[in-house]
Amino acid sequence: MTQQHSLALSDNQLDILNKALEEGISTQVKQMLNSLSPADAAHLLASAPPRQRSLLWKLIDVEHEGDVLNEMSDDVRQFFIDRMNVAELIDILDGQDIDDIADLLQQLPQTITHQVLSSMSHQDRQRIEAVLSWPEDTAGGLMNTDTSTVRPDITIDVALRYLRRHESLPEPFDGLLVVSRDDTLIGTLPTTRLLTQDGNKTISEVMETDFIAIPVDMQDSQVAQLFEREDLVSAPVIDENHRLLGRVTVDDVVDVIREEADHSVMSRAGLDEDEDTFAPTFKTARRRATWLGINLMTAFISASVIGLFQDTIDKVVALAVLMPIVASMGGIAGSQTLTLIIRAMALGQIGRSNTRWLVTREFIVGLSNGVIWASVVATAAMLWFDDSVIALVIALAMVINLTVAVVVGAILPMILKALNIDPALAGSVVLTTITDVTGFMSFLGLATLFYS
Repeated sequence: MTQQHSLALSDNQLDILNKALEEGISTQVKQMLNSLSPADAAHLLASAPPRQRSLLWKLIDVEHEGDVLNEMSDDVRQFFIDRMNVAELIDILDGQDIDDIADLLQQLPQTITHQVLSSMSHQDRQRIEAVLSWPEDTAGGLMNTDTSTVRPDITIDVALRYLRRHESLPEPFDGLLVVSRDDTLIGTLPTTRLLTQDGNKTISEVMETDFIAIPVDMQDSQVAQLFEREDLVSAPVIDENHRLLGRVTVDDVVDVIREEADHSVMSRAGLDEDEDTFAPTFKTARRRATWLGINLMTAFISASVIGLFQDTIDKVVALAVLMPIVASMGGIAGSQTLTLIIRAMALGQIGRSNTRWLVTREFIVGLSNGVIWASVVATAAMLWFDDSVIALVIALAMVINLTVAVVVGAILPMILKALNIDPALAGSVVLTTITDVTGFMSFLGLATLFYS
């Protein structure tokens, strides 16, 4: 509910800001921009065309720039990074969380990254390099190395005095991590226990030893599933020797979930999930041209199949009228299965033990729907063209295409994943080609056989 209000406020503010910009009232715009939360300010900047976006950025106070930059999508953030020099980047990164700095540095060229790192203290540089050493889509790439740790042999009162000496604590603070002298994670102490237990008790007496720790190489999608299942606010990240490396917090997990949702939607059209709505014309055209070209090639494959049966189509014109129905029904049936399987894979629900059951189930579903809708289409074709042969041909073709479509829709994502190809990105293109070719081949092939 709060998020909806925030976005509605930003949309309203955008109209006001645009009007103020047109009237040249920069003082009013500056005051309004800097009174917003970083998320709202980032939303406003992302909602503005390039020229206005650049003007608005100049009006944001320097101390707010880092927080605003961290709230942006990669593509919009890159728009601003490309216009900064190294000195500006260093100023912006000062005081930011380690994981946020690492996210930003991953978008920079290697030479600039080295310059930024060399400007930092030895301790901060080591922490950031520890995060950068892991792929961005793993727990190591998500984690923040700032943690609150204690030894098991001290008392709760000593731990509380230790915490009070700090000006601030890592956010969100939901407890302490208990480690041995070699930084091996041996327990956790939630805030509730820390505040309610007898202060004379030692940490080892009240700590929890049954806790969830995340391997540093776990995929970010698996981390998100773990947080969702266990309702976690944060979780420690450990290496293969159970040594504490950092922790992942729920705000980073929310970003992963949002990015996966964006990826699922955008990739169906061959677009990047970080696609900037207001990106320059040439950049947008260039990105879209790639997948338009791929789709064109698949369209030629389908067209070449139709060309093989040109003589049959010339004899029976009704075939040209009914062809799209077979291909369309197969495409929709296959897409339903493809979407279901990709979602199940994202949720970690598919493995070797249940793959055969799923494929068998989809085969039966495809065959059943094929028979049902083939009967409907055959009846319509019979009434329309008064031709029992064409009714039989389209009925058989639909049963074949719907059955093949759902089976391919079930198997294809697993094959693509095994080949390290993103099923969400390539699945629909490959599936459409297969269902079109199968539909045209079965329909026109059967027509050629019956009418010859």
